[in-house]
Amino acid sequence: MASDPPRGSSDGGSGRSNGSGTSEQAGLPEERKPQSDEARSAFTPPLGVPLPPPPEEEHPTSEFALPDGLRAEVPAEPEGSAFARPGGTTGQTPLSTFTPPHGIPVLSLTKEAPWQDRMRTMLRMPIHERPVPERAERAEEEGTGPAVPRVLDLTLRIGEILLAGGEGAEDVEAAMFGVAHAYGLERVEPTVTFTLLSISYQPSLVDDPVTASRTVRRRGVDYNRLSAVFGLVDEITSEGISLEEAYRGLAEIRRNRHPYPSWGLTLASGLLSGAASMLVGGGTLVFIAAAIGSILGDRIAWLASARGLPEFYQFVVAAMPPAGIGLVFALAHSNVQSSAVITGGLFALIPGRALVAAVQDGLTGYYITASARLLEVGYLIVGIVVGVLSVLYLGLQVDPGLKRLNPEQALQLYNEPLVQTAASMLLALAFCVLLQQERHTVAFATINGGVAWVVYGALTSTAGFNAVPSTAIAAGLVGLFGQLLSRYRYASALPYVTAAIGPLLPGSATYFGLLNFAQGNLLEGFSSLIKAASLALAIAVGVNLGGEVARLFLRAPGLTEAGAGRRAAKRTRGF
Repeated sequence: MASDPPRGSSDGGSGRSNGSGTSEQAGLPEERKPQSDEARSAFTPPLGVPLPPPPEEEHPTSEFALPDGLRAEVPAEPEGSAFARPGGTTGQTPLSTFTPPHGIPVLSLTKEAPWQDRMRTMLRMPIHERPVPERAERAEEEGTGPAVPRVLDLTLRIGEILLAGGEGAEDVEAAMFGVAHAYGLERVEPTVTFTLLSISYQPSLVDDPVTASRTVRRRGVDYNRLSAVFGLVDEITSEGISLEEAYRGLAEIRRNRHPYPSWGLTLASGLLSGAASMLVGGGTLVFIAAAIGSILGDRIAWLASARGLPEFYQFVVAAMPPAGIGLVFALAHSNVQSSAVITGGLFALIPGRALVAAVQDGLTGYYITASARLLEVGYLIVGIVVGVLSVLYLGLQVDPGLKRLNPEQALQLYNEPLVQTAASMLLALAFCVLLQQERHTVAFATINGGVAWVVYGALTSTAGFNAVPSTAIAAGLVGLFGQLLSRYRYASALPYVTAAIGPLLPGSATYFGLLNFAQGNLLEGFSSLIKAASLALAIAVGVNLGGEVARLFLRAPGLTEAGAGRRAAKRTRGF
């Protein structure tokens, strides 16, 4: 019986290479046998012809692969943003349909622009249009997310200091939004009124919002603290400090003492009144008299404040000593210009800072806060009126023929540019001390005040302009320079603006209106007070307009055109 041939033996070429280059695999299962050359190609090379190299394993390659020798184009921007889905794409739409060649530019809200401009741009956008900025991740947010109650509390405390220091409502909201956004709370809406701060955060459209509020009960003028808070907000929004570091920095700001002692503030008040009296023609004796009257009024106001009297009565008692000293000189029929003494005392009391903030809030769309600030200004001015009129009325009862209390005569005859320029710079310097400014801002504000008076004097005395447009132009330059300086130093514009508008305050027009009221000339009194109000509004509008003009030359973050992307507060067109 013949046995079957062993596996792997040759049987007529079955399972052998047969010159085809294949190994003997006849015993393998059918599905594991490699394909023969015949299966790969329809043409089998004859004997003696070298076989072609075996084909490599299949690797799917792109049909758009570059040939050898060509170099791929280097993208201008990193590849990371090219994989982000553009806003508004949904479904399975290919990203390459909407993706630019070098990727989608990501809005970077870093320290390429001051945080005021960055956050103001974000605030004026609807929530669904606000871009998501790049920001550094914080250690405390990893895994657990932001501590929402603590972030809201820190935001409100920072907003409280800014609002109590006299900052405009728009900048307060921008600071609150920037702090909350920096710590991961993107869907937030801060709200600022005159005495109430609130902020609402909604994690998503289906979650309940979290709202917190804080009431501002005390106000104080300390621009040193204001600048420190601006620096803290800049560190939070630009450098990405942790929440604990932010709380520590805020505590240090609150513990810091004022840069100038109380006696320094009193002395600065006297220098301010003395310098203001020189603007309207006063001499050395008038300077001393106005300074003494203002110092006495300041000390009496401090005592009234310590006893808990409202601010209205503090202004009443502060206005009495300068008016009393001027009245004594007038009753004595001396050569001292008593009207200049009283006018200098009024310069130290007119609430120019609150007036500028009120008009700025109104022009930027914060009408509730603007109305409250204007009402505060009205009450303070009424307090000044009551204090001065009480003294003038008593003086007219003693001597009805007091003609030396007319400041218009001195203003029409006095025109000394060098003396008035030096007096305006001294006035701005004293104002800086009263506002508790940082020492490195004093020189800028002093020069800014001198420039404002030079422009005002040139327009009124040389060009013959009316006082109202001249004041507006000079205040506009103050606002322009102040905004540019603040953006250069990443700080608030108030230290560079508020003190510089001091020489432009309508002290003489206010006093002349009060004197006419005391003498019974109601029409002339109303006319002078209307002029004073017009000058005050011209100052406020000019400062705000100068700041807006400065922003026209600034680029919004993420945009290429200067001034683009910053929407108006409202665009009602009268409807």
